[in-house]
Amino acid sequence: MIFTIILLFLFFSFLAHIVSLFNYVTKKSERSLRTFIKTAISNVVLSIVSIVLVLKRPDMFAKVDVILLSWLMSGVIMFFCLILKIKIFVNIYKRSQLPENYHYNFFGKKVLHSTVVSKIEIALFFGTLPFFVTAGSYFMARVMNFFLYKHL
Repeated sequence: MIFTIILLFLFFSFLAHIVSLFNYVTKKSERSLRTFIKTAISNVVLSIVSIVLVLKRPDMFAKVDVILLSWLMSGVIMFFCLILKIKIFVNIYKRSQLPENYHYNFFGKKVLHSTVVSKIEIALFFGTLPFFVTAGSYFMARVMNFFLYKHL
């Protein structure tokens, strides 16, 4: 159980590291750089702890419920990608309502400018799509398996 919790913390640390890397690349602030360094250190420390535990007590590694662990990780990835996609849609909608991002054509229709969507949002939306589909399908298949057959 302890090793499973360490692996979950390591997984969340990796996710936080990816988010902090993205924040540092987009914002280039000192705060996001500090967060990036802290998550890198926590990744290294948790990895070393898990390696030492595996070498000292291999029976703890054998007791890890891999199916439950992979189900939890796929659910976190799916919800993370879903929240990211919703945030992108909300930002685009808010920008599309601002008058500096559109004009009216000759027929009175609203024409949006290219400033409504940034390149990084397009890259994030389509870049996270394979992770969202793969993790989401695995997560939902395990949920259906649980409801139909009462086990993951």
